[in-house]
Amino acid sequence: MLMQDLRYAVRSLAANRGLTAAAVLSLALGIGANTAIFSVANALLLRPLPYAEPDRLAILWNRSPGLGIAEDWFSTAQYFDIKQHSTSFDALAIALGGLITLTGDGQPERIGFIRISASMLPLLGATPAYGRLFTEADDQGPPGTERVVILHHGTWMRRFGGDPSAIGRTILLNGTAYEIVGIMPPAFTLPREVMNTLGGAEEAEVLLPLRLGPEAAQRRNGEDFNIMARLKPGVTSAQAQAEMDALTARLREQYPDFYPPRGGLTFSVVPLQDEVVGDVRTPLLLLLGSVGLVLLIACANVANLVMSQVLGRRKEVAVRAALGASRLRIVRQLLTENLVLALCGGMAGVLLALWSLDVIQALGAGSIPRIGEIRIDPRVLAFSALVSTGAGLLVGLYPALRLGRADAARALHDGGRGASAGQALWGRGGLRQALVAAQFALCLMVLVTAGLLVRSFARVQQVAPGFDPAGVLTFQVSLGAQKFREPERVYEGYRGLWETLEQIPGVTAAGGVTALPLSEMFAWGPITVEGRAVSPGERFINVDQRTIAGDYFAAMGIPLIKGRNFTEDDRPGTPHVVIVDELMADQLWPGLDPIGKRIRTGGFDVRPDTPWMTVVGVTGRVKQYTLDGPEPRIAMYHWHRQRPGRNLSVVVRGAGDDPATLTPAVRQAVRDLDPDLPIYGVKTMDARVAASLAQRRFAVALLAFFGVLAFALAAIGTFGVIAHLVSQGTREIGIRMALGATPERISAMVVRGGLMMSAIGIAIGLAGALVLTRYMQSLLFGVTPGDPLTFAIVTALLLATAVLAAWLPARRAARIDPLISLRADE
Repeated sequence: MLMQDLRYAVRSLAANRGLTAAAVLSLALGIGANTAIFSVANALLLRPLPYAEPDRLAILWNRSPGLGIAEDWFSTAQYFDIKQHSTSFDALAIALGGLITLTGDGQPERIGFIRISASMLPLLGATPAYGRLFTEADDQGPPGTERVVILHHGTWMRRFGGDPSAIGRTILLNGTAYEIVGIMPPAFTLPREVMNTLGGAEEAEVLLPLRLGPEAAQRRNGEDFNIMARLKPGVTSAQAQAEMDALTARLREQYPDFYPPRGGLTFSVVPLQDEVVGDVRTPLLLLLGSVGLVLLIACANVANLVMSQVLGRRKEVAVRAALGASRLRIVRQLLTENLVLALCGGMAGVLLALWSLDVIQALGAGSIPRIGEIRIDPRVLAFSALVSTGAGLLVGLYPALRLGRADAARALHDGGRGASAGQALWGRGGLRQALVAAQFALCLMVLVTAGLLVRSFARVQQVAPGFDPAGVLTFQVSLGAQKFREPERVYEGYRGLWETLEQIPGVTAAGGVTALPLSEMFAWGPITVEGRAVSPGERFINVDQRTIAGDYFAAMGIPLIKGRNFTEDDRPGTPHVVIVDELMADQLWPGLDPIGKRIRTGGFDVRPDTPWMTVVGVTGRVKQYTLDGPEPRIAMYHWHRQRPGRNLSVVVRGAGDDPATLTPAVRQAVRDLDPDLPIYGVKTMDARVAASLAQRRFAVALLAFFGVLAFALAAIGTFGVIAHLVSQGTREIGIRMALGATPERISAMVVRGGLMMSAIGIAIGLAGALVLTRYMQSLLFGVTPGDPLTFAIVTALLLATAVLAAWLPARRAARIDPLISLRADE
């Protein structure tokens, strides 16, 4: 019986190729969009992380909201505090990451590394592909004496071609030899979403032991360490958080100098899955909701197409009923047709989703975690099948039941006249009109959501970053400790680099900085201000601190508002000088001239012999972290000659339109300085600005596409329904015209009927959009969830679309010859 129904369904759909193609295309677009976005959600939210029992893993964060510190790392003393006083964790590990220079067996590379306690890899359930993991013995001994390394699988393949005999060989890291004792399997990785102390690297390519030393349990300075934990079976994150709250309350009382009461120190327990997904969860859920609305619009379209066949098939169904077919048999047959239709749409939708994955991965590269893991797997296929089946039932159930209840005798007598269908447009109501209204309501909600994000994106792009990114090339370099040991040698090495870079044709300025804007690099610390009255409970002022070299301000286009720049006279042995940003000047010396004021690093308990630093200049405010958020701290700049460091981000300003063309000459300049120095992170500043907006761009691009898709489906669906109703109402129109109705009145009647359906949908959609957009507040910038301009533009667009969709069939209705229409329906 089922095979008979399927064969009949296929023949019936093949006989109506136009309707079948339109329905399959509509469903394919809706199901394909849902499948594609669900594949993203599956990779990020549903697929477990590649570690043992990932639901029990957590990342800990050190927070002091009263000091403007939303997320910070830990000191070693805090690690031992947690280790000794917590009962919620059955394993705890500490890590410290960054960038390191790998040499030997190939070209020099600057790669991510992570120093980990021996407990880290067992905590993650990791086992080596070759060799061994770290042992407790590797954790012992003075810091800096460890000489063993475990390689990431990709690093092993790249440097040693996958040779297992690499175990026992040595590699050079920052010029020091390390013995390879282990190789990790291909599936194991420690990306920056998991270990965020990697200094800009995407993942840890080498693992080193972390030797803390006996004094680590008392060292409360140097909050530079990640802490990862595994919860005990049955312990929830909320229970662990309550324990951490009690612990930090004791620490605030025990160490008020380190943890001032107003700082609000707390250790946050964040499930590792939530940490990896991060800020992507909200826009992803918004995308899932939007594609769900698109699918409903597509289903409404197909339902209208199916309903358009209801009257045409009444006689066919009546004949089958007269020949003995039961109502259940008829309903089942019609449902089978719609399920076949939906499954065809589902298969086409999966193909569309497969083709779209490359686009989604390209849009989300660098901004969406685990983007490389997005694929069509069995869970996604099951979701697509479920959606297709649901769509088939949703589309076909009502028409099937309606036909199944049809009066056979009346259907045979009427022979398929369409007067009642015509009347439905002009006041009697019906499912098709309700579906059109629903399409407009859903379309308005999608378009308003997309419109708000588009306007937010435009506002973010208008934000002044405090620097001029046009024409700027950036890269990173680290002078090797073997050749650049002494501070003066480091300074001289970089000064030679600036001179060489500025001799390149087209280069107008070159310099360096320890923390490049919009690069996930930062450093902050406490300062005290000479002569400033201390507020009650205040322990220190927290300030972003950056060291610059060369002609950095000119290279970045950061304006010097007051005072002077650093000079060669500001050298070791002379008073330390600093430049502050304008917000720091306004906050610390309101209404006063900051030039000549003195500050020093450290809190109010700083040692008396700590040298004072004199403010010699004031610069503009720079967007260091994001374009769409407030800067959490005031900022100051040190001079590289007085505070030399080997690691700098280099900035080169070119006179041409494309600074990337300077890359070969820049690489040569670095090779001239030291052929063993790796140059890495080469990127234009425009590209860095664009990358900082990548997550917003991802959501905006997809939502805009879904908005256009929803709009097209709604417009086509409205036109199709009105055109069909006009066709079905030909006899009624003929009667009206025979009784004296003018073509203008007929046209106005059709347009009025179409507008009525659309206006009801728009009104419902406005109410729904006002509710939906309240949950978008965190995604918006510079616009409110109820932005009147966005709502007005979308409403006007849909009303204009409704008028156009009704006007075209109205023209046809106005041209109907009453004699021909009445004779044709006899």
